[in-house]
Amino acid sequence: MAVRNIRVIAVDDVPANRKRGGETRAVLSPGTVGSTSGFMGVARLQPGERISEHYHPYSEEFLLLVRGALTLDLDDKPFELAAGQGLVIPREVRHRLRNTGSEEAFAVFHLGPLAPSPELGHVDTEDGPGTRADEGHIVRGER
Repeated sequence: MAVRNIRVIAVDDVPANRKRGGETRAVLSPGTVGSTSGFMGVARLQPGERISEHYHPYSEEFLLLVRGALTLDLDDKPFELAAGQGLVIPREVRHRLRNTGSEEAFAVFHLGPLAPSPELGHVDTEDGPGTRADEGHIVRGER
């Protein structure tokens, strides 16, 4: 098989998304590299920052903490992560990320499979900067 259409993407080549708090960047995605089975990105949270609660109806999420400390609330149960630790968040599990440390937290994540369309990939379940929940109506789907 010939190697073609391979594209190298740097984290800073992708605009930051701050919709749910913190900073996420979908680095390797259908939009950047034409992936068809999922996408990979990074999250940066400053001390005290959080990514508001949401869930993925179609995808599971793999998360590896590279630097810092995070608390992940999975269906309201807290899980502490230190640098070098990771976990899998099953599809339809509500989750939020909180930087509970004293330095920037930097994590790598992968979601797959892809939702049928990007707008169906995340369901916001609490207020967060820029979320539909923040606009006064929390979006909830069937679990």
